[in-house]
Amino acid sequence: MKELFEIRVNSKALLVDSQTTVAVAVVRAGVLSFRRSASGECRGPLCGVGICAECRATIDGVPDLYTCQHWCRPGMVVETEKCPCGKGA
Repeated sequence: MKELFEIRVNSKALLVDSQTTVAVAVVRAGVLSFRRSASGECRGPLCGVGICAECRATIDGVPDLYTCQHWCRPGMVVETEKCPCGKGA
């Protein structure tokens, strides 16, 4: 069995394992909009491999990281942008 540990997504505690990408963890936390576009539109992951850049969020205080390219680690803190559509942070 995989060992579970806690991370925080927009202040919400979530149990994950080390084979979970941050993008998957954020969606499991109920967040569908990760960031806002320059025109204010809600944006979320499209490609899952780091090409579209729509999954960017702040991880452990570092902004604009591609969440689909980072694996969850114990104690990780993830923050997405607040979005006017109400599906983000």
